[in-house]
Amino acid sequence: MTRLARALMLCALACALLARATADEFDHKAHPTLDRALTPPPPPPHPPAPPPQYVLGDEVKLWANKVGPYNNPQETYNYHRLPFCRVNASPKHKWGGLGEILQGNELVESDMKFEFGKDVARTTVCEIASLSNRESAAFARAAREHYWYEFVMDDLPVWGFVGENAKGDGEGEVAGAPKIYAHKKFEIEHNDGRITQVNLVAENPVAVTPGAKIAFTYETRWTKSDAPFSKRFERYLDNDFFEHHIHWFSIFNSCMMVIFLVGMVSMILMRTLRKDYAKYTSRDDDDDVEGGGDGGDGRGGASEESGWKLVHGDVFRAPSALPVLAAMLGTGVQLAALFLLVILITIGGAMYEGRGTILTVFIVCYALTSFVGGYVSGGFNARNEGKNWIKAMALTAGLFPGSCFAIAFALNAVAISYSSLAAVPFGTMVVMTFMWLFISFPLVLLGTVIGRNVAGAPNNPCRVKSIPRRIPEREWYLTPLAISLLGGVLPFGSIFIETYFVFTSMWNYKVYYVYGFFLLVFAILLIVTACVTVVATYFLLNAENWRWHWTAFNAAASVSLYVYAYSVYYFVFKTKMTGFFQTCFYFGYTAMFCLVLALVCGATGYVAANAFVRRIYRNIKCD
Repeated sequence: MTRLARALMLCALACALLARATADEFDHKAHPTLDRALTPPPPPPHPPAPPPQYVLGDEVKLWANKVGPYNNPQETYNYHRLPFCRVNASPKHKWGGLGEILQGNELVESDMKFEFGKDVARTTVCEIASLSNRESAAFARAAREHYWYEFVMDDLPVWGFVGENAKGDGEGEVAGAPKIYAHKKFEIEHNDGRITQVNLVAENPVAVTPGAKIAFTYETRWTKSDAPFSKRFERYLDNDFFEHHIHWFSIFNSCMMVIFLVGMVSMILMRTLRKDYAKYTSRDDDDDVEGGGDGGDGRGGASEESGWKLVHGDVFRAPSALPVLAAMLGTGVQLAALFLLVILITIGGAMYEGRGTILTVFIVCYALTSFVGGYVSGGFNARNEGKNWIKAMALTAGLFPGSCFAIAFALNAVAISYSSLAAVPFGTMVVMTFMWLFISFPLVLLGTVIGRNVAGAPNNPCRVKSIPRRIPEREWYLTPLAISLLGGVLPFGSIFIETYFVFTSMWNYKVYYVYGFFLLVFAILLIVTACVTVVATYFLLNAENWRWHWTAFNAAASVSLYVYAYSVYYFVFKTKMTGFFQTCFYFGYTAMFCLVLALVCGATGYVAANAFVRRIYRNIKCD
């Protein structure tokens, strides 16, 4: 076992050094910004164009979505939170789907008018005759904090900054004085009656001082384009960032680590187990020959033995807190299946084109896959002779949604206090509650009943003794706590680089679209987690500690602790987020993400450890 432990430590050190070197190189070559030029790659051959959507002179609506500080992505407000003048006091609203609302989108019809194919010269929308002190302070804050806004035209988003801080190079201009852009220039490209691209240039900075007069103007220029309609969203994808050679190198590095880890664990562990089997078989034969000449205590030569065979009478004893473990195991398997399903759906279709589409798919698929969680939980609880199956079922149905709801409720209270668009409307809460009550919960109940009857029969290779065996004292590194904490090092090393890409897409205005990468990294994570958990379980059993159930789950789930610790580093050194609002949302959303990761990895590790334990004890002669 010394050789195995030394090899695992060397593997962990090598992966950490490679990951750190890769991250350092990438940090020097790629930094996400909102206003960088997005140039799509040369389009491949495309199918015939769809029928025209507009004809010359048709009205094209522009929707104002949200506004907020650039450094705080989740701190968004209604566009008219800033004192822009209005022509229509009661504009129309355009409501989206479930995911769009949860992501804080609220489309309000703009006062600017557009007709397809017709240019508009500089036109005044409205004007503020005299800027009040409150309006001046609001615009000044927006300029200082680099507020940005989002418009949507024909489902194409376009962004711009509200204002700027004066550079002080003009006559009588004070450096740092806040200004706002009073003119918006729209450049729209179209092809065969369809809008293929929208660009916005904010111009004419005006100082915001009390009593100032500001006229808000806009102009429009339409241009014929050869770009296909089907490729119009590709300009929003940062190919240079996500398909950087460092990303490919990290995937290759993780694949090599998986091959090395699986081969090393298989070779060394099989050799070690073969020696254990030979030793135990030899001692069993000696005991049979001696015929109990050890004084009649029934233990024979086993009194001098040590190792995992001695706990065969306790290793299949039911774990403590059985309903909780059953619920976490069932939920973890369900979430793993959910991730796989959603990734395959996103690979099959360009889900990033619709606002909130992926989130909607995730929520709906979670409700529909609840049967899987109930089936796994019910079967596991029954196989361990759990009597309180109703409690296990209730925990499976409510533990994960309840934890997410508690975090979301606290964040929602913060968003409401700030009057932010991130606050979830009451109607959306009712819809999600109904989905859980009438879809998810009944499927969990059905899965639990079927799981208890189909997969609930105990099939332990060894009989469980009536009196539990005493667990001897061991070195600190063989304790369940140490094994659990160290178990997440290698899995975190396998996803370290991809975690950077995921975090950047979440917090730095990037559209994540490389779901093929994500699927491969997800598979690597599961394989590494399974291998590490098997080794951790062997260490624990060899130390004659038969309480392996929770240790196996926690050793695999501990990768989430390292991801959360990395999120603190990312928050401090990779972002410029400020304020109580954004800090709460950053760490709240990250906590949800890490909770999902812990359940998925914990369930994967436990399933692998359970298969390993049953395999090794099936091949020995039990009393």
